[in-house]
Order: sequence, then C-alpha cells, then structure tokens
Amino acid sequence: MATRTTADRATAEGATADGATAERRTRTFLRVSIALQTLAVFFQAATAGLLLSTSYGETLHGVGARVMYGASMLYVIAAVLAWRPGGGSPRPVLYASGFLALASAQVVLGIAHVPALHVPLGVLMFGLSVLALARGASRGPTASGGALRQRAR
Repeated sequence: MATRTTADRATAEGATADGATAERRTRTFLRVSIALQTLAVFFQAATAGLLLSTSYGETLHGVGARVMYGASMLYVIAAVLAWRPGGGSPRPVLYASGFLALASAQVVLGIAHVPALHVPLGVLMFGLSVLALARGASRGPTASGGALRQRAR
C-alpha cells in the first residue's frame, strides 16, 4: 500500500511539473506577442514618416497596419491562453482587448485620412504597448497569481 501512495505522489508531482511548464509556455507566448505588437507599432511610426518623404511609404504603412492589427489579435489569443488554461489573471485579456479596440479605431481613422486623431492615437498605442511589454518583462513566470501559487496551497 505504501508503494501505491508513493506512485500517486510521483504522478501528482509530474502533473504539477507539466502544469508549470505549460504555464511558462503560455506566459512566454504572451510576452512574445506583446513584443511583436510593440515592434509593429514602432514600424508604423517609422513608415508614417516615410509617407511624407517617399513614394513607397504608403505601401509600407499599409502592410504594417495589417501586421500590427494581426499582432494585436495574436496578443488577445495569447492573453486568453494565459488566462483560461494557464490559470493566470484575466487582466491581460482586458488589456489585449482594449488594445485591439484601439487598433480598430486606428485603422478606421487611417482609412478615413484623419491625421489629427490618427497620429496621437498611434503615439498612445505605442506608449501602452511599451508599458505592457515592460510589465511583462519585469514579472516572473507566475506573477499573475497563476497555477503554481494555487498548487502551493
């Protein structure tokens, strides 16, 4: 009977280790998606300057807009994966959803050629993305109060 209890403990410890690995992967995926989004928004700022000075600036800015919007959607997916299966905080989902809403507004303003709102919103989005990136980089793998903290109880 003691052998069975030891085997049960080993199985439980293995499941805990697998859960920790999965949480680390989703947390890494979340950080990578935020970094990609930040790079895409920065690329948009660079190509906005090219709009004024080159003939290919509009093409680059248009492609960059699609990449940035895709990166924002990827951020939402990563935040949901870090929250639901990973057992993390729902706060990154709210941040990612809010950023996707801002990106949607940015696309509409860009298509409508309203630079008086499009440019300041782009600056705001870059600042928020850098803030999210800095927050994600400064926290450990379980800073959101995820599964490891729950398993320790």
